[in-house]
Amino acid sequence: MKEPLWIPDEKRKNEANMAAFMKLAARKAGRDLDNYDQLYRWSIENMAQFWELVWEFGGTVFSRPYDRVMNNPKLMPGCKWFEGARLNFAENLLRYRDHRTALIFQGETVAARRITYRALYHQVAQLSRAMEACGVQKGDRVAGFMPNMIETVAAMLAATSIGAIWSACSPDFGVQGALERFGQIEPRLLFTADGYYYQGKSFSSLGKVKEITRRIPSIEKVIVVPYTPAKTDLTGLPEGEYFADFLAAGGGENAEISFAQLSFDHPVYILYSSGTTGAPKCIVHGAGGTLLQHLKELLLHTDLKRDDVIFYFTTVGWMMWNWLVSSLAVGATIVLYDGSPFYAGPGALFELIQNERITIFGTSARYLAALEQSGCKPAQEFNLDALKTILSTGSPLSKDGFAFVYREIKEDLCLASISGGTDLISCFALGNPLLPVYAGELQCRGLGMKVEVFDEKGESVVNQKGELVCTAPFPSMPVGFWNDPDQKKYRAAYFETYPGIWHHGDYMELTETGGVIIYGRSDATLNPGGVRIGTAEIYRILERFPEVADSLAVGQKRHNDERVILFVKMAPGKKLSGSLVLAIKKAIRDHTTPRHVPAKVIPIDDIPYTVNGKKVEIAVRKIIHREEVLNREALANPQSLDLYRDLAALQT
Repeated sequence: MKEPLWIPDEKRKNEANMAAFMKLAARKAGRDLDNYDQLYRWSIENMAQFWELVWEFGGTVFSRPYDRVMNNPKLMPGCKWFEGARLNFAENLLRYRDHRTALIFQGETVAARRITYRALYHQVAQLSRAMEACGVQKGDRVAGFMPNMIETVAAMLAATSIGAIWSACSPDFGVQGALERFGQIEPRLLFTADGYYYQGKSFSSLGKVKEITRRIPSIEKVIVVPYTPAKTDLTGLPEGEYFADFLAAGGGENAEISFAQLSFDHPVYILYSSGTTGAPKCIVHGAGGTLLQHLKELLLHTDLKRDDVIFYFTTVGWMMWNWLVSSLAVGATIVLYDGSPFYAGPGALFELIQNERITIFGTSARYLAALEQSGCKPAQEFNLDALKTILSTGSPLSKDGFAFVYREIKEDLCLASISGGTDLISCFALGNPLLPVYAGELQCRGLGMKVEVFDEKGESVVNQKGELVCTAPFPSMPVGFWNDPDQKKYRAAYFETYPGIWHHGDYMELTETGGVIIYGRSDATLNPGGVRIGTAEIYRILERFPEVADSLAVGQKRHNDERVILFVKMAPGKKLSGSLVLAIKKAIRDHTTPRHVPAKVIPIDDIPYTVNGKKVEIAVRKIIHREEVLNREALANPQSLDLYRDLAALQT
């Protein structure tokens, strides 16, 4: 019998938003719903009732009610949600207009800045008026090439208040990466800062922005936020205008917003796939579906309340930024951060958590692994009394990662490993304030998400690894892809493998506890001897070796079969010895199966990652098979791919 790492006490369970929601759901269902499993079953068996209750519980702001919750509920894609409703995404996020702190911005080397809900509303109003004066209309695109700062949030809210569509890239993207994204959607306005910080250094963005605007003729104006110490020079940027001047053009501080009232599925965001295997897909998300999913996940699964201070370490180009910003609809205080999580020391983010009394902290599994390797012990070094929840995503969090959090950060908190994607701008599996936490497991499937695991025959299984699928519609499914009028690309991306069923591309398992284990991307799954292996199973073992800083596993075709190749990036001052290779292989064999044991363990100087912190196994697999890799600009460290060419060890 598994032993939980953490169990919520009765006070926490009774005060959770999930408990209040469960009582309302029981009343709506006309029967008792005594636990999460019963609530989950009701939510997927009574989709219309469930999402209607989320609409009500989340206090959705609208000007016209819906005619029906679901139309064509058995079609996927094709189901229509909340037809007839009229609402505005920004209006829902700006429902609070008081003097509580809405946003706190902290950069590496700059003093914290704060803005209240009231001041944020008026700043957005000025920006909205200024955009309208530029001719921005419903359906136009407004882009951000920005650090994660207050002005970025305000610009997004202003654009969506009009009914324009917001899209963003982190400023550390190269010119080609930005062009591959913004060039497809043709924005009219581009917001940027003059630069950004990383590891104590400032980097200028204006050179890249000048090239981007030269090559995207749709950009009519560039609004620049002075941020770095360097003198901001708009020479050579004829469309350039300072943020303060653009803001002033929108009128005084008493400006009001005329929120455009739009359909539930009116586009609000365009996000991008990683683009590591081809041109990035431009994924269009609707306002209503995004709003309801985020309200469900923040209010119920994260237990976010008005008094909470929530911080997710993210850039503006990762979907977790969009998810985080929706916390405004709950009235919580959001902390934004620009820079390296390790600047000024490995405990930098925990000093921020201490100083701002952050209650909910979101990060990546990769960060937690790096934190452990740094030797940082936050519980001993900082006051973390306010912290009640840690969220982890981006890649599977290992059992050792779970143990580290409870041993060195805090014993009494909910460690919620969560998993979803850019494709749905939300999660399939999440945390839960009512449930225990088990090592290596995500606590539960999300309410209203009919998630199953299919085996190789396409049959639903439990306690067995397989493909993550969703067998019923959900409101945050993409509206479609940009420039895909017949939905050919959209259908091919998610519905080609199992017609009428969402195929996500993750390799996972449903456990007897009701939890979820994610084993990595199924398109990166290893297949030695016809046995499917998730790469995360190997990475979890490697995290136990302090000599190894990082690792990457791929399959290499050989003699009509496939063998596992393991690349290891050594920790500073460490070398890969024969004895260490034997120890690694033995640990993998002992804790998994003989099939998992790599045929080769090869030292490498760097591991490729996307800008959102995900390992790029597929690109390395292509390289070792001498296939072309497109769109290197999608990587945070594209030069790392060259290390994998012509490795002699692969030929033996």
